[in-house]
Amino acid sequence: MSIPIPAIGSMAAAVAILFTQTAFSADAPMGAKGATPSAADQKMIKSAMRAAPKKVSAGATIVVAGADADGQMRTLREGKNGFTCMPDNPATPGPDPMCMDKAAWEWAGAWMGHKTPASGMVGFMYMLAGGTDASNTDPYATKPDAGNHWVKTGPHVMIVGAEASFYDMYPKNPNPDTSAPYVMWPGTPYQHLMIPVK
Repeated sequence: MSIPIPAIGSMAAAVAILFTQTAFSADAPMGAKGATPSAADQKMIKSAMRAAPKKVSAGATIVVAGADADGQMRTLREGKNGFTCMPDNPATPGPDPMCMDKAAWEWAGAWMGHKTPASGMVGFMYMLAGGTDASNTDPYATKPDAGNHWVKTGPHVMIVGAEASFYDMYPKNPNPDTSAPYVMWPGTPYQHLMIPVK
């Protein structure tokens, strides 16, 4: 799949850069154990850690898509708490590092692969350092237009992969009030709850 990364909204681009440049795998190849991270890697680790609360990001695995020809996922730091964090994507406007649990990681892989996520496998994502610029109705929109209800949000967390009835409890307005919880991509297999954090 080829997606023009710079044109996609912040959340989409951050995840897309992983799943368009790499083969999705929950067990991505790990970086060298015991190796001291380069200055550039240390900067990416610091960026990724801004996505979640310190107690979460401190124990999370931190990954980045490799720049080499095979495009394999590169682990900057191995973690132990089941969360995976990614640094800011410099190709998108604003800070967009994110951190997700295993279920959210698999949900994101299904979304980017145009596959139906596992039903009822609830996942949680943090994006505390920045927001999302994306269509609120089209999971694959690459730029704003008159019909795709482009939204901008600030720091937030997301609940993904819940049963459809869970999302029925929250607003599904195509043009939501982004200062309150709302459902993004309602009515699609990728609907998820956006919860702003101040």
